[in-house]
Amino acid sequence: MFKIVTDSTADLPAEYLQEHDLGCINLSYIMDGVTYGQGQELPEKEFYALMRNGKMPTTSQVNPEEAKNHFLKYLKENKEILCIAFSSGLSGTYNSMRVAAEEIMEEQPDCRIIVIDSLCASLGEGLLVYKAVTLRDQGKSLEEVAEWVKNNRLHLVHVFTVDDLYHLYRGGRVSRATAVVGTLAGIKPKLHVDDEGHLIVIGKVRGRKKSLHALVDYMEEKMGSYRDQNDIVFISHGDDLPAAELVRDLVKERFGIDSFLINYVGPTIGSHSGPGTLALFFMGEER
Repeated sequence: MFKIVTDSTADLPAEYLQEHDLGCINLSYIMDGVTYGQGQELPEKEFYALMRNGKMPTTSQVNPEEAKNHFLKYLKENKEILCIAFSSGLSGTYNSMRVAAEEIMEEQPDCRIIVIDSLCASLGEGLLVYKAVTLRDQGKSLEEVAEWVKNNRLHLVHVFTVDDLYHLYRGGRVSRATAVVGTLAGIKPKLHVDDEGHLIVIGKVRGRKKSLHALVDYMEEKMGSYRDQNDIVFISHGDDLPAAELVRDLVKERFGIDSFLINYVGPTIGSHSGPGTLALFFMGEER
């Protein structure tokens, strides 16, 4: 059986990674002068508390050397690897992993590493990994699973809202004027990840509660013929579990889905989306 590897931006719980023998390459970030992510972790609750107190983290992508070291470690136990990487529209990590894989396969022709650009982020990437794990555990080959991931990644729909527009402004996602006016007026943006894997603002709603309902409305709009493929729905949050539970209950009530995975938006993406982010991930006709 081949090894599935992803990166920390998939925001999957550590228990899930361990239970399914998944490899995970961590992206690092700097908070208050300290580098985290490579062996030293900051609990998510603490991370968001620091952000709420005005600390501004900076993030960095995985470089080819780091990727290569991780792959070589995983190759000791398995000669076949499927790596599902963070969207190339948001980071250079996929490219680093691709370069590392090509180098290794030249040096070790007996091994096989397929690196796929997920074009996804947070638990959107995580849900794609979950689907790949399910297929692998059903006995599908490396090539079959890789093919499924490539063919279905653009059916992995992301929709999310943020509580504070300032972080999106800082990352160049919205203009300063939009951030200032929107914050004063209590405007909450609705965003998604497009087919190129970029974060795009697709609407705005006045008030937090309405913005959460709008995520579920978007799900209804986008599911289409993929409704039956949503045996499980993923939800990530920037340290706002009650909001995640509200969205879970709305999805449950409207679509009858009763299997969910809820987890934090991890530090790499949370650095840019900020505390209070709420994201919903599901399979749909199109993004």
